[in-house]
Amino acid sequence: MSHFAKIENGLVSQVIVAEQDFIDTQEGQWVQTSYNTKGNQHPNETPLRGNYAGIGYTYDAVNDVFYAPQPYPSWTLNTTTWLWDAPFPMPTDGKYYIWNETTTTWNEL
Repeated sequence: MSHFAKIENGLVSQVIVAEQDFIDTQEGQWVQTSYNTKGNQHPNETPLRGNYAGIGYTYDAVNDVFYAPQPYPSWTLNTTTWLWDAPFPMPTDGKYYIWNETTTTWNEL
């Protein structure tokens, strides 16, 4: 069995586990997605379509990838990982941070 995403107007509306034979009988556009693909990486295989599809994700048919909705207006889509990048990386000092869009900085919690 595999995971499949239903695409409507370029967005994922549903994700199911099914056999290809079942998908072949369904209306609309269905695209296979891999539960183990994130950031265009897969631990054991070639990554499949950038990221595992989620409801509300965009399916970019030109690049054949899934990516999440933009979390903040200042963040940009990284077309290598298909993840959103903040304007500045989050500190890696072991503390917890949250993004502040007003100041476009990471605030310590």
